[in-house]
Amino acid sequence: MIGIVDYNAGNIKSVERALLSLNANFILSKKPSELENCERLIVPGVGEAKYAMEQFKKTGFDSFLKDWAKSKKPMLGICLGSQIVFEHSEEGDVDCLGLLKGEIKLFNTVWKKEEKNPGLKVPQIGWNDLNFANGGSKLLAGVPEHSDFYFVHSYLIQPEDKTIVKAWVDYGTQVPACVESENITVFQCHPEKSGKCGLQVLKNFING
Repeated sequence: MIGIVDYNAGNIKSVERALLSLNANFILSKKPSELENCERLIVPGVGEAKYAMEQFKKTGFDSFLKDWAKSKKPMLGICLGSQIVFEHSEEGDVDCLGLLKGEIKLFNTVWKKEEKNPGLKVPQIGWNDLNFANGGSKLLAGVPEHSDFYFVHSYLIQPEDKTIVKAWVDYGTQVPACVESENITVFQCHPEKSGKCGLQVLKNFING
């Protein structure tokens, strides 16, 4: 059984539709207690990190997700769900879950630090091709390198440990697109909106 965390943040319907197309058994819930017995967990989301953390604290999902990470059961984060597993976000200057070490920075902050001026629009909206790194991810099995995935984001993951980056895209800098550490795998892109390759990622997650 797959659990989907519902915290009023965006792309839940598209995740539901993708899982239905794969004939997956899942539960969508706003209550941590209803997801406790699931085998795998998806944390979706589109929106602001500060709002997400406020919702997590109101519902108890903050402590639930920390306990889930310790349980070693698989967790998949998508878009905003990929960012809030880290320690701090520049978006709203908010402390996040801290499941992985690193920060979330605005594109312009990263470009300025790297002394780059790529002249690209923020947010990044559209398709970009994945470059695999550090052996790739188990969830990318059956997905050819340089496959296109769909992105919508203004902030990007800056992990402390660069070896956990399993795929990246070029958008004026190397943007971590997939990060994986033990039982936690997160995608900055939207697998559920990325056609056959995205569905393959979700299928890999469902099948373990």
